[in-house]
Amino acid sequence: MHETAVGCPVLAAGVGVRHGGSWVLRAASFRLAVPAAGGAAVGILTTRQAAGSAVVSLLAGHAKPAYGELRVLGRDLTTPVGRAAVRHRVGVARRARWAHPGLRVRGLVEHAARLAGLRAANRELLTAAILDRLGLTAWAEVPLWSAPAVVSRRARLAAAAVHEPDLLLLDGLLDGLGPGETTALAGHVRDLARDAAVVATGRDSAALGLACDQVLTLADGVLVGV
Repeated sequence: MHETAVGCPVLAAGVGVRHGGSWVLRAASFRLAVPAAGGAAVGILTTRQAAGSAVVSLLAGHAKPAYGELRVLGRDLTTPVGRAAVRHRVGVARRARWAHPGLRVRGLVEHAARLAGLRAANRELLTAAILDRLGLTAWAEVPLWSAPAVVSRRARLAAAAVHEPDLLLLDGLLDGLGPGETTALAGHVRDLARDAAVVATGRDSAALGLACDQVLTLADGVLVGV
């Protein structure tokens, strides 16, 4: 595994991962490559949302492989140092709709920017920029819990992307929307993939196909189509 982090942001060799008492990945070897011209989006289709969530947590540096080699953005994720380094360069957007009643769309994005360690001046500029890019400026002061589902998803995508990560991970974000909403959200994912590598997990193959350049299938712990 000698490819650079830019050319191949995710490299796995014989990786095993357990979640909830079962194997999510079993001796899996794969590489998620990015064209030299820019970013790319890869989808991982799974029948179980928990399996997709476990893969996202693994690639985000929040979990350790049970065995095997795993490098993300050039860092060894089998070590605590490697996982800590990757967390600052990754953005994660999950499908969950729960939000504190007082939290507004702009507040969610600003909070994510603060957690990412952005300075106050940069937080304001980057928050405004990502809200505009995802068509959320008009929704900025709307409580997140009362916003339409597709707006809530775009807000979570904005929060994941506000600090301009090198790798953007989407956990079921494209599942469960109407056709028009899915198409619009997939367009935003493709737009963000111009600047970062994207890995999206989900159970909707059509939605993943709209957003991603390549879709792999995760079944019984094995990635098919690599």
